[in-house]
Amino acid sequence: MSAARGGGAGASPAKKQKIGAPATAVPVAAKDVKLLHSARAGDCAAIKAAIKAGAQVTFQDHEGGVSALMAAAEGGHVEAVQVLLQYGAPWNSVDHRGLCAGQYAFAKNHQAVVDVLVNAGVQAEMLFRAIESKKSRESKASEDNRKYLQRGVSYEKDTLVDDDKRGVMMEWETPLMAAHAEIICQTKGDVLNVGFGMGIVDGYIQGHAPRSHTIIEAHPTVYKKMMAEGWGDKPGVRVVFGRWEDVIGDLGPFDGIFFDTFDDDFMAFHSHLPRILKKEGVYSFFNGIYPENVFFQGVACQLIEQELEGYGMVSQFITCNIDIDKNKDKQKQWDGVRFKYFMGEHYYLPIITHSEAAEAAEASGSAGSEAEAGAAVGQTPSATA
Repeated sequence: MSAARGGGAGASPAKKQKIGAPATAVPVAAKDVKLLHSARAGDCAAIKAAIKAGAQVTFQDHEGGVSALMAAAEGGHVEAVQVLLQYGAPWNSVDHRGLCAGQYAFAKNHQAVVDVLVNAGVQAEMLFRAIESKKSRESKASEDNRKYLQRGVSYEKDTLVDDDKRGVMMEWETPLMAAHAEIICQTKGDVLNVGFGMGIVDGYIQGHAPRSHTIIEAHPTVYKKMMAEGWGDKPGVRVVFGRWEDVIGDLGPFDGIFFDTFDDDFMAFHSHLPRILKKEGVYSFFNGIYPENVFFQGVACQLIEQELEGYGMVSQFITCNIDIDKNKDKQKQWDGVRFKYFMGEHYYLPIITHSEAAEAAEASGSAGSEAEAGAAVGQTPSATA
C-alpha cells in the first residue's frame, strides 16, 4: 500500500496474504467440498476434522470462487471464521466477482465477523510491513512517482490524464475538494497543499482567505499550466516546484495540510507531520486507497490510523455520500480513461490532528469537523465506516 491516488495500491499474490489477493484455483477434492459445507454450517468440529484430513483452507469452488472463510463469514459464524483464520485461511482472497470474506459478512450485517476479519487483515499487513523494509517500500513508491513525472499529462475538458490514459484527477471531485478545503482552513492560518492537479482544492482554499497558501507541484506540465494561470502572482500564494521529498525540509509549520499526489508514497509523508503540522493544525489527504474493494480500504484506513498514532496523531474517517456510478454526467468523465482510481457510493474523508489537540477539543466540548465535512459535500455523513 503506497498511493492514495494512482496505481500504487494494487493487488498482491494470495500466498503473501496481502491486500487485494486474487483467488487461487486448486483441484476439487471431496475433503475440500466437505470443508466448504462445514464452514457454511458453522460447524467448527467438522471444519477442524476436514483440515486434519487434508482439506485445503485456500480452496475456492470453481463455480463462484467461494472459499470456506467466505461461506462462514456470510453465515455470521464468528467461531468458524476464527478457526479458519487460525488454520491459515487467507483473509483477503476474492471470489470470481472480486468480493472478499469481509464483504460477504458486511452484506449480511454480521458486524462481529467483520470486526474479526478487519483485525486479521490489519495484523497480517502489519506483519508484512515489518518484514518488508521501510526503505524498500519508499524506494518502490519513489520509482513509480518518478515515472509518472516523466510521462506527459494533458487537460481534456473536465479531466486530467497521463499519456497512458490513466485518470489523474477529474471535475467530479469538486465537492470532495471543497470538503477537504473546509477542514484544513478552519483557522484561516498557513495552509499547504501538496499536488496541484486541476487546482480544484486550491481554488477552494483561496475562498477561505488563509494567511498564507503554499502549493508544492512536481509535474512540469502541471506547474507550467498553473503558472500560466497566474498562481505564482496571487497574493499570499507561494508555489514550490519540485518533489515534496526534496523541498519539505525548508517548509512549515502549517495550520492545515492537504496531500494529493499521484503514484506517490503518502505514508512516507506522514513522518514529517510532527514537525510541519502545528499543534492545533489539521491534516487530510485524498483517500483513493483500494477503490475496487471497500473492505480492503477499511483495513488500510485502520493501518493508517495505527501508523499515525505512532507519530502522536489522532485520525477519523468521515463518511461522505458521493455515488459517481449513478450520476450519468460524472460517469461520462471516465469515458476513454484506462485507470479508474475511485468507485463506489461513499468517500471516507480523513481528518488527522495532534493527539493533544484532539483531547483538548473533546474536553472543551467543541464541535468536531464531521458536520462541516458533510455540509461541504452536500450530504450528511454516516456514523459507520
